Amino acid sequence: FIGSDATLVAPVRVGDGAYIAAGSTITETVPADGLGIARGRQVNKPGWAAKKRRELAATEKPKKTTKKSKRPKATKRRK
Repeated sequence: FIGSDATLVAPVRVGDGAYIAAGSTITETVPADGLGIARGRQVNKPGWAAKKRRELAATEKPKKTTKKSKRPKATKRRK
C-alpha cells in the first residue's frame, strides 16, 4: 500500500505487503511487510519573512514619477 502524496525516488524497491505512509518521500528500499515513513522535521525560523521583505524592499527599483505630481506614472492597460 502506498499512501497518498507519497514520493518514491528511484531506485527503490517496495517489498510485498509493505506500507508507505502518506506524504513520505522514500529513498531506500522498504522490506516486505515493513512500514516506510520518511518525513523531514519541521523547522520554524522566527522573523525570516520580515527580514526577507526588508531585503526585497532594499533592492527594489524606485518607480518613475511624473515631474509635476511626484506620483507614479500610469501604466497602459492591455485590451
